[in-house]
Formats: sequence, C-alpha cells, structure tokens
Amino acid sequence: MSFFTRKIGIDLGTANTLVYLPGKGVVLFEPSVVAVSEQDNKILAVGEEAKKMIGKTPDSIIAYRPMKDGVIADYRVTEAMLKYFINKALGKWNIFKPDVMISVPAGVTSTERRAVIEAAIKAGAKNAYVVKEPILAAIGAGIPIYEPMGHMVVDIGGGTTDVAVISLGGIVSSTSVKCAGNKIDCAIADYIKKTFNLAIGDKTSEDIKIKIGSAVPVEEELIMTIKGRDFLTGLPRSTEIKTNEIVRAISRELRDMIKAIKDVLQETPPELSADIIDKGIIMTGGSSQLRNMAELVFRRTGVKAVVAKDPLYCVAKGTGIALEHLDTYKKSIITKR
Repeated sequence: MSFFTRKIGIDLGTANTLVYLPGKGVVLFEPSVVAVSEQDNKILAVGEEAKKMIGKTPDSIIAYRPMKDGVIADYRVTEAMLKYFINKALGKWNIFKPDVMISVPAGVTSTERRAVIEAAIKAGAKNAYVVKEPILAAIGAGIPIYEPMGHMVVDIGGGTTDVAVISLGGIVSSTSVKCAGNKIDCAIADYIKKTFNLAIGDKTSEDIKIKIGSAVPVEEELIMTIKGRDFLTGLPRSTEIKTNEIVRAISRELRDMIKAIKDVLQETPPELSADIIDKGIIMTGGSSQLRNMAELVFRRTGVKAVVAKDPLYCVAKGTGIALEHLDTYKKSIITKR
C-alpha cells in the first residue's frame, strides 16, 4: 500500500451521505440531494445546497434524491453526486485516485451492487469496495463481529430498514424492508391531509417527526404548530398537532419495521437467539433516534433494545474502521478493481 493512496469510506444513503476519512473521522455529512436544471441537464447544486431547494424550485430546476430505497435510482446523477462528495472530502488538489468503500443495503441485488461499484470507479475511485450496511453498522457500533456470538443489528435509515444477525463476521439471517424514515414522513403528511385537510411538504413532515414524533404513546404530549396549504380554500393555514396523533399516524410503518425484526428473529438458530437475549438488539441509523423506538422494539419482541452511540454515524465509522483494517475484514467485503 503506497502512502499516496487515500482511503475514503462513504455511507451512501437515501436521505444523507456521509464521508469518512480514516484518521480524521466523518468529514462530510450532507443530504443525498441533487438539483438539476431541466434545459441542459446541468447539475446546479449537491447536498445541503440542493436540499434547501426541495419543494421550492421553479419549473426549470428539479431537486431530487438519486437514491431510492437505499439503491441507485438515477445512475448519472448518483455518479455526479459521488464525484462531488469525493472531491469535496479530498480537496481540489488531490491527484491520486482514492480507494473507496461504500455501504449497500443487506437486500441489494448483484446488479445494484455493480451499479454502486461502477458509479464509484467513474467518479474517480481507484478501487471500489462494497460492504453490506448491517456489517458496517455493527463494526461502527463497536460490536466484535468476528466472535462466535450472535449480535442483532437493526439499521433504520431513510430508505431502508436493515435487520441482520451477525456471527463470525458474516450475516446469518437478514432482511431489508423498504420502510424507514422517508415512509414515516409520508405517513405523517397523509395523516395531516386526511385529518386537517392541510397539505404540507416533505421538510415539514420531517420536522414534525423529529420535534414531536414518538414510537409509543406518551403521557406528556409535545405540541407543534404546523403550517401548510388548506385543501379546500387553497389558502395558507396553520394548526396544532400533538405527539400521540403522530404515533397513530405512523403506526403502520412502525409495524412493518417490527415485523422485519420478528422475521429475522424467527429465522435465527437457537444458539444465536440465546446470545441475542443476553446482548440485546443494537439499533443504528438516523431513524432509530425516533423517541421511544427502543421501547417499542422491547414491547413487541420481548428483547431489550439499545440505540448505539451516534447512530447516524455508525455505518460511516464502520467504513473507516474496515478500511484501516482491510485484511481483517476481507471476508465481509466484495471488491472490484
């Protein structure tokens, strides 16, 4: 390994992309959003800048997320986004091509995996490695994945919820459902539309989720004023909404996530089930920060759940650790020159 080969870990998510440089930590944390001008198909903004434009663009500009449900939906735009993130992380004057490691959801198909690798190579990577998210999340959460011990990781992101039981460095049983943070936002918007006849944007529903959302009903409710457009009059209007209404609004989505956890627990060999009861379930990913999420998992499965430290950064940290110790983690990694 020459001194000049830089290494970069990228957590390429549906909602956010994080870039990790070994030795430096997370150097970049931006939304996975790209703004494109319609006439000449030029990319106008990426990341934070582009996210501010969502729902506020004139017809000539489209701001959208090139990743859908954790996989590449728009290849060209994803490649441009990767290029932007890699260059921003390494600085303009970097002439050496970096080794890049990228996370993919557990349920990814080989075609989708190849798309990620090719996008990275085209975006300027010398070598590209892809690793399944639950493994990286486990490494980043500080779980010793090579022990003959069962560990259960639930990674709830924007596009997918990945559930996996890991033992001896590999995934024993896993599932990936396309129900996570974004679906919760949609459910909140739908509920407000049905209940209050009020149209709200994606950003507002995400704010509601973060500020007052909860996974189980609470005694002391939080209240928030929401502003949007009235469906009947077409005029702007505001109304108040409480925590327990949000709990009701998102119950179906939460049920899907819990079902994924139960499905994996049901496929787990008994010896590993015993380990999981002792160790509990580790929760990572941005959407695991929903209030009382661990409590809901415990109530529905009977297994205690703990949210990892810095859940948003677990996968990115995992890429960094795996890059620093490539030889140790060889078994879990798929490479492409």
